[in-house]
Amino acid sequence: MHIGMVGLGRMGGNMAERLRAAGIDVTGYDANPENSDVATLADLGAALPQPRRVVWVMVPAGEPTEAVLTELATVLDEGDIVVEGGNSHFEADQANAARLAERGIGYVDVGVSGGIWGRENGYGLMAGGSDADMETLMPVFDALRPEGPREEGFVHAGPVGAGHYAKMVHNGIEYGLMQAYAEGYELLEARDDLIADVGAVFAAWQRGTVVRSWLLDLMVRAVQEDPGLDDISDWVDDSGEGRWTIEEAINSAVPVPVISAALFARFSSRQPSSPAMRAVAALRQQFGGHATRAARPSA
Repeated sequence: MHIGMVGLGRMGGNMAERLRAAGIDVTGYDANPENSDVATLADLGAALPQPRRVVWVMVPAGEPTEAVLTELATVLDEGDIVVEGGNSHFEADQANAARLAERGIGYVDVGVSGGIWGRENGYGLMAGGSDADMETLMPVFDALRPEGPREEGFVHAGPVGAGHYAKMVHNGIEYGLMQAYAEGYELLEARDDLIADVGAVFAAWQRGTVVRSWLLDLMVRAVQEDPGLDDISDWVDDSGEGRWTIEEAINSAVPVPVISAALFARFSSRQPSSPAMRAVAALRQQFGGHATRAARPSA
């Protein structure tokens, strides 16, 4: 099998290498000519065997993805397949699939999990699309997923949009798990009179306990590399999936208090000073005469 890969960054580049290691030919295109096998998307299309060309897109969601799909619509033909493997919103997938379908081009959305470790360990894959496109792409999915039973690393979640919907919920859960580990870390750190080695406590949870996980393993690694986590800022970004998960929960009247709290905690990390907490302090002083502290000097 021979496919095209658009976007050869941290994820796309590693995925291309894992595919090649499994015997699948990959021709890659990247905006950076130093990383690209071909000069243009048109050249990419010409390099792929016909009929039923497959192009996997791994670029940031939003305008970058839309621009690539718009150009691919002029490069590919009826019967070809586009796989969108970024973190697009599921509703954008449905619109993009309809646009490409006008030209007879198939569309599959795939949520990909595995990060920078996926090249070695394999990627968790959540796919949305038709049964026929799944059958065509299964050799690619099998090459990318972890070893073991297919159903433990790959799911055909439903029609177009289902793959990224499943990945959105996956990432929302991830927000909550990370926040729980982080809060436990801070609580252990707070009792340095009692807990001699926070990293050792986390390490001891890696086998046998009900909180063991790959995220816990990564937490242990982070603390071993930087005891005290002094070399990293407490500013935490969010890439959108957590917000989308909460929006969907509101639309479906499904309570997601843990995921919501985890997202809001990320927002608080970006505030050098919290206006809300200053208001709380002011109210406590007003109604109870409680002591307050002077404002922190501005940077």
